[in-house]
Amino acid sequence: MPFQIHRNSSYLNSMSTTRTRTRVEDVCPTSGLCPICIKECPVLCEVSLSAFRGREALYPDPSMFGNSTAGALKDYGLDWSHFNIQSRLLGANGIDENPDVAIFPNVDVETKVGGIPLKIPVMIGAYGSTDVARLHWDGLAMGGALSGIIVTIGENVCGMDPEARIEEGKVVYAPELKRRVEAFRKLWDGKYGDIAVQTNVEDQRLGVDIYAISKLEVNIIERKWGQGAKAIGGEVRVGDLQKAILLKKRGYILIPDPEDPEVQEAFKQGVFKTFERHSRVGMLTEKGFVEDVEWLREQGAKKVSLKTGAYSPEAVAFTMKVASEAKVDYVVFDGAGGGTGMSPVPMMNEMGTPTVYLEAQVLKCTEILSKKGRYVPDIVMAGGFIDETQIFKAIAMSNFGDGPYVKAILMGRAPLTAVMKSSHFADLAQKGLLPKYFEELFGSLPEKFFISVPDLQTMLGGKFKELPWGAVGLYTYLDRIKVGLQQLMAGARKWKLNLLNRSDLVALSERASKVSGIPLPEEASNGVLESILS
Repeated sequence: MPFQIHRNSSYLNSMSTTRTRTRVEDVCPTSGLCPICIKECPVLCEVSLSAFRGREALYPDPSMFGNSTAGALKDYGLDWSHFNIQSRLLGANGIDENPDVAIFPNVDVETKVGGIPLKIPVMIGAYGSTDVARLHWDGLAMGGALSGIIVTIGENVCGMDPEARIEEGKVVYAPELKRRVEAFRKLWDGKYGDIAVQTNVEDQRLGVDIYAISKLEVNIIERKWGQGAKAIGGEVRVGDLQKAILLKKRGYILIPDPEDPEVQEAFKQGVFKTFERHSRVGMLTEKGFVEDVEWLREQGAKKVSLKTGAYSPEAVAFTMKVASEAKVDYVVFDGAGGGTGMSPVPMMNEMGTPTVYLEAQVLKCTEILSKKGRYVPDIVMAGGFIDETQIFKAIAMSNFGDGPYVKAILMGRAPLTAVMKSSHFADLAQKGLLPKYFEELFGSLPEKFFISVPDLQTMLGGKFKELPWGAVGLYTYLDRIKVGLQQLMAGARKWKLNLLNRSDLVALSERASKVSGIPLPEEASNGVLESILS
């Protein structure tokens, strides 16, 4: 059967991301328009919404900014479900072949990224200046610290902070960044995981890296080149005119211009309710990046990482080339098409390399560098990860025999979902407004419906009372991932994470096999049956 994208273009004119729909369901498969478009139609489709709101319709529902995350609707035709994990019966790798010892709770899922130990092969971030990250930061930071992972503070936090002090173009005090770092360290054990600060062009101009290293003693500085949701600079919405003016004075791009008297009047009249704040992307050179990494280390950065997006193959190769030359500690590759705050919906859906394809390109680069004897940084994959099955597959695919190149995965939207939902249901419980079905299943108090509460109380003692429910939810979610991964690995008879390899996978479609090099089930069995039975 020839390869097909499983969903046609009908979604282009009807998306829950923008709260649009069509009058009828049997739309034209190419355009997504209703077969008969009528003048009296009361429904807002993408075309009609755009007629009213113009560029605003490019983005996820603006009224939900700060209380939502958004991702792509498109089916890219290849994802982690197109691979299955090989279960095994014989032997036990990484542990004694003793049925009393070789049990799944004894599976070791710890890893190291850039030399930093993690309790599970997960990182979260990068959560920058978008409101949804700011509002839920304590849950993300504290839950991440307790889980023993790296949490990355994203771009533009200092520049967006109205209380930040900027002198001669450089930040000298940024209470919001300080708050975020301290929230993580409040419950950090000092061994597993760490807090990272991501920097883009605007941040570098403001000297955020120097401030983070020298004043906040941050160990990890991450340079950002892009992300899976979009290939342009970071974007947020600003609902305050004076803040919009402040941000423009700080060098950001504001659309429309908040200093224009006519724009100000339109804002006051309610013609539009938020400004768009955009940041720039860098213009890169190999020499410039290598020198920048050397400079960061001279300033005291103990670890330097790089975050890049779902770019084309030549960009992937360039990234790996310069990351190898600069000897960065790890590189995060983010596949299309999810976001956390505000990304253009058409860009999320239609632009960039999806995660599985992207990892396949990255692995070709790692193999080329390795065979040439050149330095290969640790790889972290991102882009739509939500559970342990995807994590297992991404790591296993990257091991050609000398250990996995992919040391961990990074999640953005899923941890935010865990924190937001946890906080919301805790609030509902306090108000006595929990859904009846939920209360009947799990109880009416957070102390009962969060199953990890007894463990956290034992772990933290009196400090448990300082923990926001969002952090409890994130810890509980990540604990599920840990246990789920242990079970999968035990089923594959692998008791250490670095033992996962490509033989643990089979591809379920010709496309998956062609892209990844992982054999189909019938190919994986070639010669095996005869060798055992002959």
